[in-house]
Amino acid sequence: MTSIASVLTVLLLLASTVHAEIILPPGFTMKAYVTGEGFDTTERAGRGLPSSSTIAIDNTGVMYLARTGRRYSGGEVDDLWPVFRFPAGGARVVKSLEKPYLFGPPLPSAQVAALRNGRDLLVTTFDRDRNVGVLYFLNRGEAEMIAGGTPARGTPPTLMQPEGAAVDGAGNIYVADRGHQRIVKLDANGKLVERNIASVKRPRVLAMGTDGALWIAGDGTAEAPWSRGPGEVWRVAGDAAPKMILTGPVVAGMGAGPAGHVFIADRQAPEIFALSPEGARITFAKFTEGDAPRTLAFAPVTPETERAGIAGDLFVVTIVKGVWPVNEVFRISGPFGKFLREGGR
Repeated sequence: MTSIASVLTVLLLLASTVHAEIILPPGFTMKAYVTGEGFDTTERAGRGLPSSSTIAIDNTGVMYLARTGRRYSGGEVDDLWPVFRFPAGGARVVKSLEKPYLFGPPLPSAQVAALRNGRDLLVTTFDRDRNVGVLYFLNRGEAEMIAGGTPARGTPPTLMQPEGAAVDGAGNIYVADRGHQRIVKLDANGKLVERNIASVKRPRVLAMGTDGALWIAGDGTAEAPWSRGPGEVWRVAGDAAPKMILTGPVVAGMGAGPAGHVFIADRQAPEIFALSPEGARITFAKFTEGDAPRTLAFAPVTPETERAGIAGDLFVVTIVKGVWPVNEVFRISGPFGKFLREGGR
């Protein structure tokens, strides 16, 4: 376990009055990657994009973010928005000039769910008033429904409240259905293969491990992602029964890392830690001064991401200085494989 005495504090200055502070292991660096101005109209007027709790990076290094919508709270909230799309290299967006970074049609409470074939963006939506959800594929800016929607009269919806998704090597799609409290398996065309491969309390985040195992994070007794749990982390490997790996943290974000591990963003701690298939937990990063991780993703290692200089880097959507209505994306680079091999020492 990495001790505080052996870590390196990295201060990233976005402006003379704004910075994010994170404590990283030696050998790792952090810098701003995506930020914005003019999106926060409160008195604090923080820098960043509208609050985003989901992220995905395709094989070319293009990054997708979705504004947090009205999934866990009632009230009249304007949650019809396209998702954000940013080129490799990041961006600094001004609200009045955000249009070039928007992708796809306005969708209700859209969440970036997964990438199919490393390039096809999958998005889930949730209609809170009708209590039904849809899994979409965004193709060149057009939304194509894969599964879900209004069911035939007298039949239950295939997807009630779809959240995260993951795709295996054969193209099968796994969807966390929070409403039904189960994980649904679909084929590549959206046809139902298995209605319930795992029963999990309030499942929300999925990740396909580099070893082909499916990781599932559920909120447990927490009614919303920002509530106290205890949450649960499960793992499904091949035909084996689902296995609970960890209980306690309510997982804000989860991404597949090297050596079969997943990296987990714990907004409440606030920290990022790695979790092994056997349940060994290794602290990776600590946030201070009101900063907290919201979600995260690793850039895939491809010729395109290597040319862009981001292959294998970790990207973290961060709440800075407690200003939660807007988030910034930070890029963390370093020897992740070595860090895991040495157990965080």
